[in-house]
Amino acid sequence: MHFTKKLLISTMATAMLAGCTVPGSHLSVDDKTVVSIGDEQALSQQINVYPLTASQVNQFKAPRVYSQMNTALDAEIARYQYRIGPGDILNITIWDHPELTIPAGSYRSSAEAGNWVHSDGTIFYPYIGHVKVEGKTVTEVRDVIAKRLAEYIESPQVDVNVASFRSQKSYITGEVNKPGQQPITNVPLTLLDAVNVAGGLAEDADWRNVTLTRNGNEEIISLYALMQRGDLTQNRLLRPGDIVHIPRNDNQKVFVMGEVNDPQLLKIDRAGMSLTEALSNVGGINELSADATGVFVIRSNISDSTGVDNNQNSSIADVYQLNIKDASALVIGTEFDLQPYDIVYVTAAPLTRWNRVMAQLLPTINGFNNLTEGALRVRNWP
Repeated sequence: MHFTKKLLISTMATAMLAGCTVPGSHLSVDDKTVVSIGDEQALSQQINVYPLTASQVNQFKAPRVYSQMNTALDAEIARYQYRIGPGDILNITIWDHPELTIPAGSYRSSAEAGNWVHSDGTIFYPYIGHVKVEGKTVTEVRDVIAKRLAEYIESPQVDVNVASFRSQKSYITGEVNKPGQQPITNVPLTLLDAVNVAGGLAEDADWRNVTLTRNGNEEIISLYALMQRGDLTQNRLLRPGDIVHIPRNDNQKVFVMGEVNDPQLLKIDRAGMSLTEALSNVGGINELSADATGVFVIRSNISDSTGVDNNQNSSIADVYQLNIKDASALVIGTEFDLQPYDIVYVTAAPLTRWNRVMAQLLPTINGFNNLTEGALRVRNWP
């Protein structure tokens, strides 16, 4: 009899609550049109799981960077010659003919007294008039001037040099201490030289993903491999119009969630970050609630929001599982390097999940008990 009364009161209370306004906002998709594109596979069928063991962890490591020479760059530097352009200033000397050489004097520099290369790529010189110099080396310009002056001067001795380099520039932008333009001169300018001239990398620089843009084409270069590991194949000879951009390390982040003591977003520093280091930065796993066998690293295979697969395979993510039931397995975690946007997730122990379900149910059960007991008290009050 008491059970029947409790069931009746519970049913009535549920019906009354259904008609009342519930506080807080809510969004339901039950009464909306859910759009699906194509045939969706079950999520579990699109994820690969790899156990992290002592014998397998090495196959998941990034290839080690070694110090090596760059013979192609060395040959390019050996062949390098500066080509004159509009805006440059040339200093031309005709030996034994001071009337053809404009002296700099005490108050004028060579740049002020030299021959300006006009926008049409020419200079004007006495006797021979306009001389096309754009795109030529100083040696070629010297030969042209000497040949044309030979009509007026016997065996002219001509010397040509660039007094001011103004026509060609490269640009260093982003996270360096002194960003800006850097002139291309008769001294070959390499990427490493340009970064050093710019004052070196700033504190927030992402030195693993430096971009070199040349003629609309973008190349990713690792200054970590170049500067830290001595891989000279990452170095480049800069050319006019090159743009070197050192990005911020905003994208170098991982997410640590689940049963850890301090879930948070972490930034990967210049030296990189291992799985064990990430766990250490959040205070380790929660020893009272975590399942030590379930330390997971979730790595997406989707390159962007369009769903394009980075690895051209059917999985949307790879999951790497580390069992640290034996704490010595954390050594394996030190050999597993995290990548940007990795998700480190520590799952809860089965008993913890059960306790949380009960914690959700108990307030409702207690509330119904209080309602039924109160109703019985009212009815039996006389």
